[in-house]
Amino acid sequence: MPARIIALSNQKGGVGKTTTAINLATALAACGNRVLVVDFDPQGNTTTGFGVDKRSLNHSTYSLLMGDSTLAEATVATQVPNLHLVPSTIHLSGAEVELVPIMARENRLREALQPVYDHYDYVFIDSPPSLGLLTINALVAASDIIIPLQCEFFAMEGISQLFKTFDLVRKNLNPQLQVLGVLLTMYDKRNNLAQAVERDVRENLGERVFETVIPRNVRLSEAPSHGAPGLIYDVKSPGSQAYIRLAAELMQRLAQQAMPQPTAQNAA
Repeated sequence: MPARIIALSNQKGGVGKTTTAINLATALAACGNRVLVVDFDPQGNTTTGFGVDKRSLNHSTYSLLMGDSTLAEATVATQVPNLHLVPSTIHLSGAEVELVPIMARENRLREALQPVYDHYDYVFIDSPPSLGLLTINALVAASDIIIPLQCEFFAMEGISQLFKTFDLVRKNLNPQLQVLGVLLTMYDKRNNLAQAVERDVRENLGERVFETVIPRNVRLSEAPSHGAPGLIYDVKSPGSQAYIRLAAELMQRLAQQAMPQPTAQNAA
């Protein structure tokens, strides 16, 4: 089976994209899946979160995107078995401008990732908090998108624009792209506002919303400063346990998508 390439995207920052990329990928790798994480954010927080020293890097997503390195050269091992990373550095911020005059610039990441299709089960792309050319590249390269959504007052603000961008990419550049799910993050069950936001999101987006909700969790927040995924830093924490449940739900969703749909004759 070819890899499922999943972009984590939301133009709003601080919604849990990086935390989700790190910990969902770790949970899937712990299940024996071969996983690659592509840090496609110039801030490079995913790279730091896996304990990779950016100063030691000779290759990165920037050099991969600009054709200066191969995928094999840009990929590094992590402390998590079965999980590899294409790290990012601040140099990636210049790609938005440098790609403008290049032909088929929206396809650069998809072309660069061609070798992974038969070598990994899952590829996660942690895209930047914007709707610029880097995010477009991530959506063109992906088969699916997960939208992390923070449980706060402005949660729904801007998501309509994200769906419009998604529809444009699917119509013009990547017809296979689909929304795998909307993920509610930073949830505090003691907070009435968080509960109201959850009801509002589920009423508006229905089955697109994952059943699993990621809680606010101090241990998840501490983990990056120790250069480790939350599941390694404290697997028993509520946040880590939530990502383990999310991994199971994601695999179930993908398995259901792969099941053949009943024909009218079979339904009868």
